[in-house]
Formats: sequence, C-alpha cells, structure tokens
Amino acid sequence: MTQRTVLVIGGTGTVGKRVASRLRDRGVPVRTASRRGDVHFDWEDPATWGPALDGVGSVYITPLDAPPPRTPALVERAVAAGVRRLVLLSARGVDVPGHYGPDTVISRVHLEGERAVRESGVAWTVLRPSWFAQNFSEGAFRDGVLSGELSLPVGEGRSAFIDVDDIADVAVAALTGEGHDGRVYELSGPRALTVAEALGEISRAAGRPVRHRDGGEEEFIGRMAQWGLSAEEARMWVNALTPIRTGRDAVIADGVERALGRRPRDFADFADTAAAAGAWKD
Repeated sequence: MTQRTVLVIGGTGTVGKRVASRLRDRGVPVRTASRRGDVHFDWEDPATWGPALDGVGSVYITPLDAPPPRTPALVERAVAAGVRRLVLLSARGVDVPGHYGPDTVISRVHLEGERAVRESGVAWTVLRPSWFAQNFSEGAFRDGVLSGELSLPVGEGRSAFIDVDDIADVAVAALTGEGHDGRVYELSGPRALTVAEALGEISRAAGRPVRHRDGGEEEFIGRMAQWGLSAEEARMWVNALTPIRTGRDAVIADGVERALGRRPRDFADFADTAAAAGAWKD
C-alpha cells in the first residue's frame, strides 16, 4: 500500500524541520508547509490551507500561539479534505490554572487547539513539551549566550528542558506507528535545571563563560521594546517564562519513555552535541 503524504505545518521551524527530516529518512512522503516551505502556508491566510492539505493523509501541526485560535478551523478543513491522523504540538501546563501567570491567552489558544483535534473524529495525538533546550542554541536565548550574559526574569526557578530531537522522535512515532492514538504525551528532559545551571553546561561544552542575570520583569520588557516587540508581545514573553520562574516546569514527565521506550536526552548531551556542531561559535 502506498503511504499517503504527511503534511508538516511549521516544517521549517525548530521541531518541524526535524520531523520532516526523520520522515524523509524513513521513506515517508513529506510536504513541509510554512511561508517558505514546499508549499506556501500562512496561518493568517486560510486561502493557503487548502492547497497545502490536498492529497494529505496525516498532519503534524505547529500552531500559531497568538490569538485568536486558528487550529480549530484548520482541523475542520483537514478532516473535510480527507486527513485521517493529526499530531498537535501543544505546551505543558495549558490545562493548569495559573501555569502561565494571570494571562490565560497562551493556555486558551492551545486548549482550543487540543479540543479541536480530540473532537475531530480522526486519530490524534497531543504533545505537551517543556521549554526547548534548543532555545539556547538556535532560538531566542542564543544571542545572550553568545554575548556571555543571558538576562531572563526567572530567578532560581527550574525547568526540565527537553531536547527537541526527542519531541521530533515522539512526533514521528505518532505519525507512523501504532499505539499512540488518543494519547497526550507530557514531554520533558530527565532533570530540572536553573538557567544558571543550564548555562554552566553550555560553558563547559562550548569552552566559553556564560552567566545568567535576572534584571527583573520591567527591565526585560524594556529590552524587548528595544528589539521592536510591543508591550503586549513582551508581556506574553514574561508570561511564557512563568513556569520556569515558579518551578512548575521542573516536574519530570514520562512522555518520552511512554512513547519511545527510552529515557529522554540529558541537557549535558544536548550541550555537547550543539557545541560540536558549532552552535556557539561567533
């Protein structure tokens, strides 16, 4: 039987590009969808959704985490187009009141997406990862690492940072294997670290000193404004960091072991791999 194409929405992003690569390595037909993917896809332009979904059997969804929620409308279009399996990237703690502070936008957007896939009538799996380790190597924290000082308003809070390679492995298992339908996988690394401890691992692996400084929320918001973010966008960043600051993201989850039968990668292993690949070279 010829396997139908898997659509990877957000297929050029941090997790999506890894999902697409792994599927191709398995010989699975893949179509990446983004503003610069195999097919043009824009969350804010539903006219781009139909061509992306045409002829697709399964979809991996990296949602837009800003209001209004768009995942429900996409799910409806996908099922109508004949898609029979959905794997959704959500976030940890979206079902826990106050997890992201007083602002409920992050939780509401993700929960409405989760509800849509649960009620879609097709096979579904939801992934709820903790903060990505790769934020330090290819995401928002990298510039701070390169400068020698990462300023985040998280105090001594901890996170069980997860290697996104583990997220991608779980996503591919859910897209191609049995036993994952109707599952919600909480995903984390095997231990919780403060940001200072995470930077210590990076310093060791990369051979360059990096320290953490907490200048407080208002300083952080002011710096975000200098980078061109609106006050609302900066406040959403502060809310997103709340689970680290409060330690709520420190809880170790068993989703990687449940899905793959192995332990998740440790942050030290991530740091060693990223350093060897030149992630923190100027």
